[in-house]
Amino acid sequence: MRDLVVILIVVLLVFGTKKLRSLGSDLGAAVKGFRKEAGRTAPPAQIASPAPGSAQPDAEFPEVAQSRPQGESQGR
Repeated sequence: MRDLVVILIVVLLVFGTKKLRSLGSDLGAAVKGFRKEAGRTAPPAQIASPAPGSAQPDAEFPEVAQSRPQGESQGR
């Protein structure tokens, strides 16, 4: 606790009261703007997961799909 008081006194001496007051108001305005914008966004849409029994092929680049014969496994 004593260390914190010493740190606060040093910060007050270095920056001065006017600078700390403006810094505090700027920080408050930034937090207020962030909260306003964060509350404005819509929640993400639910992503539908595929049914457990349905097997879908992995997405591949066209070059890889052309060079690989149909039905060849990736060796996982």
